[in-house]
Amino acid sequence: MGYVEYSYVKQNKMTYAVMQNSAGNFIKPEDDSFKAAATGADWAKSFYQILTNQPGKDAWPISGATFILMHTKQDKPVNATEVLKFFSWAYANGEKTAADLDYVPMPKPVVAAIEKAWGEIKDASGKPVAFK
Repeated sequence: MGYVEYSYVKQNKMTYAVMQNSAGNFIKPEDDSFKAAATGADWAKSFYQILTNQPGKDAWPISGATFILMHTKQDKPVNATEVLKFFSWAYANGEKTAADLDYVPMPKPVVAAIEKAWGEIKDASGKPVAFK
């Protein structure tokens, strides 16, 4: 048995397995089961989440998220400003593009928590990096 990402399976009309999740339910890999896995994670604890075997009756047992790492202390705050502007735009406008590419956008509460955490990104003097 092999494992490839969902978008590849979907775009190439490949056969997939139904898997048993941590709640004991047999789940298909699909947008809603990935969203259920992301929703079940404790994002308040950390943005670094392993989404394998997340709680939830509909959660796909092998899910993952892509991470963007930024230093909280920025030596080049102008660059950080531009990066945050891009990600702000992507979160505001990227859901349709993600769906068109067969990816699942992060749940809205997670995006809100991420955007709030951007306030922790500061320049060398301790001033928050402004980006809006």
